[in-house]
Amino acid sequence: MMAELGLAALWLAAALAGLQLVAGALALTTRGASLGAIVRPVAFVQGLLALLAFLCLIWVFAQTDLSVKLVALNSHSLKPLIFKIAGAWGNHEGSMLLWVTVMGLAGGFVALVERRLPEPTMLATLAGQAFVSLGFYAFLLMASNPFERLNPVPVEGNGLNPLLQDLGLAFHPPTLYLGYVGLSIAFSFAIGALVTRQVGPEFARAMRPWVLGAWIFLTLGITAGSYWAYYELGWGGWWFWDPVENASLMPWLAATALLHSAGVLAARDALRAWTVMLGVVAFSMSMIGTFLVRSGILTSVHAFAVDPQRGSFILALLAINIGGALTLFALRAATVTEGQRFAVVSREGALVVNNVMLTAILGIVLFGTLYPLFAEAMGAKVSVGPPYFNPMGALFAVPMLVVMAVGPVLRWRRDTLERNGKALALPAMVAVVGIGALVLIGGVPLLPLLGLSLGVALIPASVLPLRDRDLRRTPLPIWGMVLAHLGVGVALIGMGSESAFSVEKLVAVHKGETTHVGPWSVTLADIEPVAGPNWTALEGVLQVSRGKADPVILRPQSRNFWAPPQQTAESALLTRWNGQLYAVLGGEAPGAIAGGPGDGRWQLRLWWKPFVPLIWLGGVLIALGGVLALLGRVAADLRRIILRDKIAYRRERQGR
Repeated sequence: MMAELGLAALWLAAALAGLQLVAGALALTTRGASLGAIVRPVAFVQGLLALLAFLCLIWVFAQTDLSVKLVALNSHSLKPLIFKIAGAWGNHEGSMLLWVTVMGLAGGFVALVERRLPEPTMLATLAGQAFVSLGFYAFLLMASNPFERLNPVPVEGNGLNPLLQDLGLAFHPPTLYLGYVGLSIAFSFAIGALVTRQVGPEFARAMRPWVLGAWIFLTLGITAGSYWAYYELGWGGWWFWDPVENASLMPWLAATALLHSAGVLAARDALRAWTVMLGVVAFSMSMIGTFLVRSGILTSVHAFAVDPQRGSFILALLAINIGGALTLFALRAATVTEGQRFAVVSREGALVVNNVMLTAILGIVLFGTLYPLFAEAMGAKVSVGPPYFNPMGALFAVPMLVVMAVGPVLRWRRDTLERNGKALALPAMVAVVGIGALVLIGGVPLLPLLGLSLGVALIPASVLPLRDRDLRRTPLPIWGMVLAHLGVGVALIGMGSESAFSVEKLVAVHKGETTHVGPWSVTLADIEPVAGPNWTALEGVLQVSRGKADPVILRPQSRNFWAPPQQTAESALLTRWNGQLYAVLGGEAPGAIAGGPGDGRWQLRLWWKPFVPLIWLGGVLIALGGVLALLGRVAADLRRIILRDKIAYRRERQGR
């Protein structure tokens, strides 16, 4: 019954999306102006119906209703409840339903609260949002129905991928999707402004909170996903330039550029065309990334041959949404006026340089992600990894970081570097001293050396905007900018340290035997069997110590899941102020004869990673900076609305 209710709600939501599109479009004409009154209520109800459909899907997963095909393929009765619920979005169909749910709720919220834009632009925005949503509804209902029934009903389900049975992955996808869908709102705002030719500061102020919110969620999602891959996969790395990782990085790069461009347009009425174009590009990257991951295209370009209907639908949606938006931009770009001019040496100029650098890095990542797919389609196997991404990205990231250190201290419109020479001397000196110290240490590769030097320089540079200010009266957006830039410096130090100074050791030891990695002594005290709710494991008991300090116990595991059958390595981490000890338990080492019985030794993989936690601390600081900026912007908008209402009320009283 719940599956049928969810499917009915999904159909109704799709029908309302169609009504919202038609009414919003007709309301922009003279004859259909009266239809504008229903667009906002329809958008709100559509969001509620999408939410109802998603709650029904969560219910059937929580109840392990194996008559629903999606549950049978992705759940199991013995799984913990949290992972049963997470299974609702840990698959293609469920993730697409999550997408349309968040998109519907976001559109409904915009319809409910947004009053700053002229009504025609608002109606065009909601119509654009409905157009995008309608494509997703059609994709779900015609090619990826999450409520499809099974007959006969299986005795037991297949279970969720064991790598996804982790709290980090239970919350990581929803966080990213909130970011993706926030960019869909920015996309719709851009479409609405282009349709009505009303691109200006008010448009940017209305769009900016959504971009900022999306950017915060993307930052948290990427940070959480990076840490999950680091501790769960047992590889000891925090970023692999995997296509799935790139799929979330590309929207973040575009959103970062859009966020700064929208800020300039809102404050200084400049970069109008840039802002609209980036609004289109940011959501385009979200669509490309999401569909590449969820359609199976990344696994193999031949996935289309397995499911040609789904593949064709994906290509059609990409072509219609992205191609249509770019075509509209090309047709209306000439009507978007230039806005206010500014000098090259100015805060606007610095933001333009960084936007160009971010766009170039986005192009590098996009090309490196898609090129192997095209090559495979042509019959060639090509691998694109760190040897391409790291140096190519650094070509643009290094100058971008230098400009990021300088830009916040520049004045709007026009400035000179000489005026800021004394303020910038400290960060420059710190960078030079850092490079010199690392050169003297020796053995530090070029890219980690640059990362460490720029990281330590960004920390003092990030607080320069606070000079000569009354800190108690400093606006929250300024504090947010300072904290976010500080987070970038902290993350860079973590990245550079992990790359330059990590120590790895792969050994096979007997019980009671001690080995060393970095400054740590590691003793394998015992191997114990343990059991979980849907797995069994061998758990290593490691006594680790540093110098004369008391030993600390680490317990890495080698787990065996039975639904579905799969073996995973559960790492054990010991975090200290200056780094992290990382331990992974392998299997029993083979005997002298290959394939023979073990000789009592157990394989251990150990890393000492100096200052690696700074990577994720930096990510959290960046997101927290975004939160402060968002709170400050929302508070300022509320004050502006209250003041406007007071003025209108006084004028009304005076008129009486």
